[in-house]
Amino acid sequence: MSRLRRAVTGWTPSFPPLPAYLADRVTPEHPAWFARELAVATGPPWWVWTFLIRRCWRLVTVFGRLEVTGSVAPELRRGPVLIAANHIGDFDMFVLAIALAKAGLVPRFLVTGGIMRTPLVGPALERAGHIRVDRGTRDATLATEVTAVALAHGGQVLAYPEGRVGLAPDGWPELGRSGLARLALEVGVPVLPVSQWGAHEVLQYANDWGKLRTALSAVRRRPALRVHIGPPVDLAGLRLDRRGDAHRARARIAAALTRGLATLRPGELGRPAYLDPTRPTTGVAAHPGGVVPDDVP
Repeated sequence: MSRLRRAVTGWTPSFPPLPAYLADRVTPEHPAWFARELAVATGPPWWVWTFLIRRCWRLVTVFGRLEVTGSVAPELRRGPVLIAANHIGDFDMFVLAIALAKAGLVPRFLVTGGIMRTPLVGPALERAGHIRVDRGTRDATLATEVTAVALAHGGQVLAYPEGRVGLAPDGWPELGRSGLARLALEVGVPVLPVSQWGAHEVLQYANDWGKLRTALSAVRRRPALRVHIGPPVDLAGLRLDRRGDAHRARARIAAALTRGLATLRPGELGRPAYLDPTRPTTGVAAHPGGVVPDDVP
C-alpha cells in the first residue's frame, strides 16, 4: 500500500521541452517549476483540460444552476486576453472555467503556490497551463513572467484582481491590487471583465468539515451560479510609464466588474441573501451597493 501511495502521490504528467529561445530566462537559482511553466505557456492548452471543461460541465451543475450571460467576440476567443474576475469562494474557479468554455475560451488560472504543491492536483494544474503564484516570496514575480509568455503565445489568462477571496461585508468587489492592470498596460492585451455570483454558496470560506456540509447543502438547494461576461475594459489613453495610469486602469477594471455583478444580484444590492458566517468581513468594496459613478477616472 505504501508503494502504491508513493506512486500515486509522486505522479507527474509529461511536460513539453523548454524552447531554446527561452532558455536564457532560466537560471540555476530558479525553482524547477519555472522552466516547466514557461514551456507549457508557449503551447496550446492541454487536451485533458480542454476536454474536462468542455465535456464534463455537468459535474459543476450538480451543485447549482449555471446561468451565463454576455458573450465573447470572435477575435478574443483566439486570444490573447486577460480575464479579470471577482473572487467569491473556493468553488468559483470551477464555475468560471465551465462558463468561459461555453463562451469559447480556455482559461488558464493564476493559482496559489499551496494548491500547486498538492500531490496529483498540482502537477495536473501545472501541465494544464495554470500559473503558480508564490505570494510573499522572492519567486512571486515569476508568475508575471510566465503570464507574459502565455499572452505572447495567444493565451487566455484569468486573474483575480483582489488577489484573494473578497472580504467586503456586502460582497461587492474590492479595488484590488494593480498587478493585473500593470500587466495589461505593459503587454497591451484586452482585459475582459467576468463577474460572478452564487458560487460562494457551495463551499464555505473556512477550511474545515463545514466545506463538506455546505457542498451537500448546495446539492440539495441548487443555488443559481451566475456569470456575466462584459465587454473589454476601456483602457484607451493609459500608459504604464505615466504616473497614476496603472491605478486608473485598476479603478476601471473594478468598476467594470461591479457593473457586471449588479446585473446578477438585482435583489441583493445591499445585504447578500446568503451569508457565510465563516468569511471575514474586513474588506472594503470599491463601490458599495454596486453603485458605480459616471466619473471613474
